[in-house]
Amino acid sequence: MRRILTLILLLFTPSLFAADAADFALQGVDGKIHKLSDYRGKWVVVNFWATWCPPCLEEIPELIGYHDKHKDNDSVVLGINFEQIDSDRLGSFVDDQLISYPVLLTNNKPVKSFEPLKGLPTTFVVSPEGKVVGSYLGGIEAQMLEQFIEDEKRDREERS
Repeated sequence: MRRILTLILLLFTPSLFAADAADFALQGVDGKIHKLSDYRGKWVVVNFWATWCPPCLEEIPELIGYHDKHKDNDSVVLGINFEQIDSDRLGSFVDDQLISYPVLLTNNKPVKSFEPLKGLPTTFVVSPEGKVVGSYLGGIEAQMLEQFIEDEKRDREERS
């Protein structure tokens, strides 16, 4: 528990964030165009990853669990693949891993509001109002995301 609390404290630096996230439109492996603004009103976990990245692969089950638990309520995961990869090959990988959240392609191009990336995996949290409120470099756990978002909700209630 202490390890998780320490990681959560390191996870987010509010003074660096709370900036509006620029909208993006990226194609998913499902063939659809996904815009960040499509998810306004929900907490959005934006996870940059690659198929060749071991910590990225280790966190996939955590992200699946988080997404499946929260997608019908107030939070979703968007996986943004940050490598040059054929969409069919990535689609097969997504199917093999049973990834249930949308996986989007950048073809190694930066995405505004989420650059520069310092490494992979990198996870950002975007508030329901579309503001980047935190980021984390390294493999993330569902419990860390849940705790951070619950703390953010509590802070909002106290401020209002």
